[in-house]
Amino acid sequence: MQNPIREIAAAILIDTNGRLLLQRRDDKPDILQPGRVGMFGGHREGDESFIDCVVREVAEEISCLVPAERFQHLLSLDGPDPDRSEGGVKGELFIAYDIPSDELTITEGKLLVIGPDDISKLRSELTPVTVIALDAFRGKDQRRDPN
Repeated sequence: MQNPIREIAAAILIDTNGRLLLQRRDDKPDILQPGRVGMFGGHREGDESFIDCVVREVAEEISCLVPAERFQHLLSLDGPDPDRSEGGVKGELFIAYDIPSDELTITEGKLLVIGPDDISKLRSELTPVTVIALDAFRGKDQRRDPN
């Protein structure tokens, strides 16, 4: 049986103190990348746009509505799925800033709050898609502020 292409949208969330808000995924064998650290987001439903998907998924997972205009596009995925040994992935990854971390209720997994300088310490625990997104985020950050 051929694995279908996953269509996903996810976001790196940055709190009001500049810390990254990531998700320690539930450790259940029936989910992709159980127990690993990932972004908030998920699978596209029906004919919803990728931005509508990330707004819905983030709201479901953190119990806080982040409006579409608050998400900045980070990168697009279209190719082999780095999270699975077979199949492909098509998706859009975003960043949203100024998320009030003290007001969130996490409904899936556990909230992991880390400083930008601590990303490298978690690298071995990150999902492959999250590694790709955080590398792009760090590259974007360095281009914006070379110091």
